[in-house]
Amino acid sequence: MLLNYQYRGYPTTNQKLELNDWLRIAQYWFNRQLGERFDWWENNRCAVNACPLSCSLPILRNNPDYYSQKKQLPELKKDLVLVQHSGELLDLSRVPSQTLQDVSKRAELAFNRYIQGDSNGKRSGKPRFKNAARYRTLKIEGQAVTIERIEKDWLFISIAKLKGWLKIRLHRPLPDGFVLKNILLTKKADGWYTTIAIEDPTVPTFNPDDITPSWDNSLGLDAVLHEDDYLATSQGEKLPSLKSFRKSEKRLAQVSKRKSARRKGSNRRRKLAKREAKEHQRIARARADHAYKTAHALVRTNKKVFYHEDLNLKALSKRNKAKQDENGTYLPNGQSAKSGLNKSWLDAAFGQFFTTLKYIAAKAGAVVVKVNPAHTSQLLSYRDEIVFTGCDLRVYYDPIEWIYVDRDINAAINIKRVGLGLFPTINRRSGKIKGDSLTASTAKEVLEVLSNTRSLHRPARAV
Repeated sequence: MLLNYQYRGYPTTNQKLELNDWLRIAQYWFNRQLGERFDWWENNRCAVNACPLSCSLPILRNNPDYYSQKKQLPELKKDLVLVQHSGELLDLSRVPSQTLQDVSKRAELAFNRYIQGDSNGKRSGKPRFKNAARYRTLKIEGQAVTIERIEKDWLFISIAKLKGWLKIRLHRPLPDGFVLKNILLTKKADGWYTTIAIEDPTVPTFNPDDITPSWDNSLGLDAVLHEDDYLATSQGEKLPSLKSFRKSEKRLAQVSKRKSARRKGSNRRRKLAKREAKEHQRIARARADHAYKTAHALVRTNKKVFYHEDLNLKALSKRNKAKQDENGTYLPNGQSAKSGLNKSWLDAAFGQFFTTLKYIAAKAGAVVVKVNPAHTSQLLSYRDEIVFTGCDLRVYYDPIEWIYVDRDINAAINIKRVGLGLFPTINRRSGKIKGDSLTASTAKEVLEVLSNTRSLHRPARAV
């Protein structure tokens, strides 16, 4: 199984200078290829509503692709390349050839996703020309990397065309018998990091088709985003949230305000920009650490199937549509309150968490499945009755069963039922159930879970 291990690298001063030059060359080569593709795109088409008599196309050129652009490298390496806007002279022969070929792949992928879309047909935005802050990673193939020595806490590797050995701190050991595939050298705010891609023969290849979902080996997950709760599970548990951005928001705003007051290009502004980058890095690391710890806590339940709601995160964090009266005056549209909710959705980073959970679960031999969450937060999980009609109702007392039903845990159970095919089909307009319902088949198991959590949600009695 292919695994990625990221470690902190400690290059020497000369190695840092050389790696910075490699990044500059790779950045230039990426922007050059992107510019050639944009030129071809603009010069070989005309508007749909243009008159064919007035719109004349020049002689069509060949569409630049990965192979045609990669063929330029041998000629460019023969002499120094002049950068027109800055007057720099770049030597492309200093960079490993396979690294520059990977840059061509990145340009190909970015442009194709803009024109054609990905495997699901979703098109990305127009690719940007990269500056020094946006191009930070170099890929080195395994053929150009040699592992020289492995000590207790250190790894020494040699890279083609890089003088000396690169020193890497092993905060966790590499598995025995691994096969090195490639490495990624990434420049971050606090230094260089090395991501080692290896093939571990001790971890078997995971096949999701070998797992048969059942009530006992599956777990439903509901994204809560309410107060200090992050996730609710179908076992009646709630996992806490971190809110890393909310905790560091004031400190980040102070640094950003001080930076914006400094003159552009000054040393003080450059130092504050580096400090601001470290604040963002601290927030991102805390968020990623929380995602990994939460994913490991779920995998330790020994469940084989994890069902979570298929969230439209782009729509959830979207601005409200503007409202205007007859005179064109803008009316209140609730965007002030929605802005805080959008910030909370982005700070929670559920997309990153579900990706992390899928990666951790695959190593443990489990599968993560997305389901449609329609009506799962409204319908009782043990009886076909819609009771949670508003988000302000967090707990419902059922006088028939004499239990308190938590809204989020009830939704997690319903998500699990959707994944297992036990959730009824509800008419979108009328809210009525269509066809036969299988809710009664799991009512006993659901009531057992809710009865174990009723003491946690029972309101305190007045003294």
